[in-house]
Amino acid sequence: MASTDFDKLPRKLWEHHDRESTAMWRFMQDANKKHNLNLQSFAELYKWSCDHRSDFYRNLWEFVPYIHEGTYTRVVDESIPIDGVPRWFEGVRMNWAENALYTRDTSSPSTEAQCKLNKEDGKIAFTQVREGNTEIRHVTWGELRQDVAALAAALKERGLQKGDRVVIVGGHSYRTYVVFLATLWLGGIFSSSSTDMGVGGLLQRAVQVNPKFVFFDDGALYNGKTIDLRANIRGMLDGMAECDNLKQFIIIQRFAKPFDTSAIPKTERFESFLQAGANKPRPAVVRIDFMDPSLIVYSSGTTGTPKALVHAVGPIYLSSSRDVLHRGLAPTDVGLQYTTTGWIMYLSSIAKMIYGARCVAYDGSPLTPDPKVLLRIAEQQKVTVMGVSPRWLGELMKRGVVPREEFDLSNLRLMTSTGMVLPDQMFEWFYDKAFPAKVHLANISGGTDIAGCFAQENPLTPVYVGGCQGPCLGIPIAAYDHDLPEGSTGSPLPPGTSGDLVATAAFPNMPVFLWNDGPGPAPGPKYRAAYFERFAGVWAQGDFCAISPHTGAVLMLGRSDGVLNPSGIRFGSADIYAVLERCFPDEIADSLCVGQRRPQDMDEQVVLFVLMKKGLALDAKLVRRIKDEIAKGLTKRHVPKYVFEIPEVPTTVNGKKVEMPVKSIISGKTIKPSGTLLNPQCLEHFYQYQKIEELTEPRAKL
Repeated sequence: MASTDFDKLPRKLWEHHDRESTAMWRFMQDANKKHNLNLQSFAELYKWSCDHRSDFYRNLWEFVPYIHEGTYTRVVDESIPIDGVPRWFEGVRMNWAENALYTRDTSSPSTEAQCKLNKEDGKIAFTQVREGNTEIRHVTWGELRQDVAALAAALKERGLQKGDRVVIVGGHSYRTYVVFLATLWLGGIFSSSSTDMGVGGLLQRAVQVNPKFVFFDDGALYNGKTIDLRANIRGMLDGMAECDNLKQFIIIQRFAKPFDTSAIPKTERFESFLQAGANKPRPAVVRIDFMDPSLIVYSSGTTGTPKALVHAVGPIYLSSSRDVLHRGLAPTDVGLQYTTTGWIMYLSSIAKMIYGARCVAYDGSPLTPDPKVLLRIAEQQKVTVMGVSPRWLGELMKRGVVPREEFDLSNLRLMTSTGMVLPDQMFEWFYDKAFPAKVHLANISGGTDIAGCFAQENPLTPVYVGGCQGPCLGIPIAAYDHDLPEGSTGSPLPPGTSGDLVATAAFPNMPVFLWNDGPGPAPGPKYRAAYFERFAGVWAQGDFCAISPHTGAVLMLGRSDGVLNPSGIRFGSADIYAVLERCFPDEIADSLCVGQRRPQDMDEQVVLFVLMKKGLALDAKLVRRIKDEIAKGLTKRHVPKYVFEIPEVPTTVNGKKVEMPVKSIISGKTIKPSGTLLNPQCLEHFYQYQKIEELTEPRAKL
């Protein structure tokens, strides 16, 4: 284990102007009244929410009312350990689509009457924006309900039943959302992949779950290029020949002129498919058990086949409801989350509509025609809650873009950032130069694994430089000693000491099971190996972190399996990246820092790979400067032994750079690239570093 530098209180950047007006404050006062408490701070509320999880989630259930039927006798059996995957709210039945399309009104038993002002027919529910802000389509709640009902009728007529899987390969578009809701309307299980995935990656996902229907966009638009997806459609169809449950591929027209798919067998156009439900009565909403499967998402699978993680309808609703407290989501909000459909942030984007907020869906590149395109949309659509990545913020910072001077962002109140660590200097740039001072910057961290966050923002404490503002209510987390042997019983490390992020007690939005994971109850062998074998009795997320003793912030330091360990000194790659981004923004475009320990090596050595900006090359002078700045900004023990230039950084289709395949390769292994990698061919470059002593700094021969 290693200690992180917490010698002084970091700089305070933001504080809520009236915390007693927030939903979280109201929730806390409600809990005080119901349970005779005197909670006055976020830290006190968080501790209570973890120590009394049944009370907390019962209060949350009542605070954010749902359309449902049935009653529960207990919230959860808190005596069941986390690796027992306990069940929650047994006896309750509900439907995601019904709650998304309507609003509960306890004064009326009629679903139609439940559609109140926040979801009235004529109000805009969904705004579709095409790449470059070239095309905008507004859809009202009334239109959305009609379109979802029409597709649900067609799916029912073609045989979709509760528990059947529906897969879509599509953009972040209106049609994708209609498929999502229509599937869940009938009690089906939805799964999505983005159109930028290759056939291999699509098949790794879809074949596992053996869907009944596959929806597929016929084209895509990215970086100004129109992409014909017919070869992908045919390739995926051929690769699913052994899927005995598959009935049909339904092709969605992406552009004004469709790509002709008539020659591809077992396909049908979306418009033709809809006719199956024409003139049929609207099917009844299928309310399913709180713990029944509703959504399948996938791990990154950067070194193998992705895990198919199954989430239940009630827990993902309950997890989303926490955002009413953490983010104050309301019907007046307009959300813009940049994401693909193959990432868990797609759920975050559309979940805001549960509360009557409008979703602005952007389909395309966030850098086309320039990095300002999302800012133009935010201004035009009066966005209040915006979700982006540190990479996008970094592009603005490097190019000298000053959003608050160029755009009217007066409606923006919250900006979330996730996908990788947000560097400290970006926090200060955000408030000192870039965005309005009133905007709440939310650096968040969670995962596809839990369809939610472990650490995120809250309105009751200030935002300081660095890390995630605090933990997520109702999820007890801690840092455990990384040096403990596999399967050991650990204990929470003191604040300020880095270790592996764990959850110490069960929470609702754990996966209910992994698909094809043995015949018995969860957790099956794959589930147990992924989360419960590292430490006894806790969930190990696989992240390396530290909790600030001063602010309670959760600092994410990198992946646990990528922890750097030269001569027994442990630190995360994020430490190195932060120095490079701060000191070399004009020279280094990106970087990758991994440990190398081959069978013949007595110790691990740190290897830093850098991607230079166009027109620049790594030389001996720059290598020396890099090492000097790392020594100055961290310690001499953090300095990489080798620094090499590379032609490309391997990333997933969601834009996350991946370290483990590179670490495995340079440590002497041969790996099979995952289909979730955007540029798997670039891994070939790294095999030469297995004989790193034969290469010459400052750069390897390309």
